[in-house]
Amino acid sequence: MIKVLFSLVLVLVSSAALAENPKRIVAVGGALTEIVYGLGAGDLLVGADTTSYFPEQAAQLPKVGYQRALSAEGILSLTPDLVILSEEAGPPAVLAQLKTAGVSVLQVQAGRSLSDVKESIQIIGSALGKSEQSSALISNLESASTKLNKTIAEQKDKKRIMFILQHSGGAPMVAGMDTAASSVIELSGAENAVKEYNGYKPLSPESAIAIAPDIILVTTQGLEQAGGIASLLNKPGINLTPAAKQGNVIAMDTLLLLGFGPRTAEAATELNRRTKGL
Repeated sequence: MIKVLFSLVLVLVSSAALAENPKRIVAVGGALTEIVYGLGAGDLLVGADTTSYFPEQAAQLPKVGYQRALSAEGILSLTPDLVILSEEAGPPAVLAQLKTAGVSVLQVQAGRSLSDVKESIQIIGSALGKSEQSSALISNLESASTKLNKTIAEQKDKKRIMFILQHSGGAPMVAGMDTAASSVIELSGAENAVKEYNGYKPLSPESAIAIAPDIILVTTQGLEQAGGIASLLNKPGINLTPAAKQGNVIAMDTLLLLGFGPRTAEAATELNRRTKGL
């Protein structure tokens, strides 16, 4: 499967870029930026998007905008010879401008599973001439995943977790199936409390009561925007859930929790550990 995706995705890179390893890279997507650093190629990065803030060096890179609202001018001003991004990046007109300008674009599948992460690592590693490093990074990911699965196998029950995405000034959104949040919840050995739909939907008081989660999961950034734990748990409907009554809230860094990069097994392990404590 990895080889098939590799051949399909890599054709998006020009033959010139493949003939000689790139010297100036713009990475779009925090997880992909992490992969570049994990491969030991961070010195090649000349820019990244606003979701790229780990490791610390990534936060200091010139920013080219949010991954779904990129600026062609901003990217081109950094004179990259390769732009690495996921299928979620855009808008399409910007990607077309980059290709018209002769910039090689390496587009990989958005991560929703450990398999996706490993495929992205292998594809990017090959494009950067870092195949040996990519094998080591994948091995580390697999080892951490194996250790976590052994822990999960020894657990007797699954906690039901509801992930709330809180935007400043907006209504809380809850993750259904086919989301990064649902995937990391399942990887951790817990259960997504919402199975009735895919994607995100606004949370109403009635639906919060009906979902009745054991634990509420949020990002640290979202929790801050919600006004803190007390404010979150006092929202109508949420205040009547088992999670609120027990004060069961877990907050984790957005990129760590939802990024699906090299730290995905680490994120799932942390979520597993914190879930067992509730």
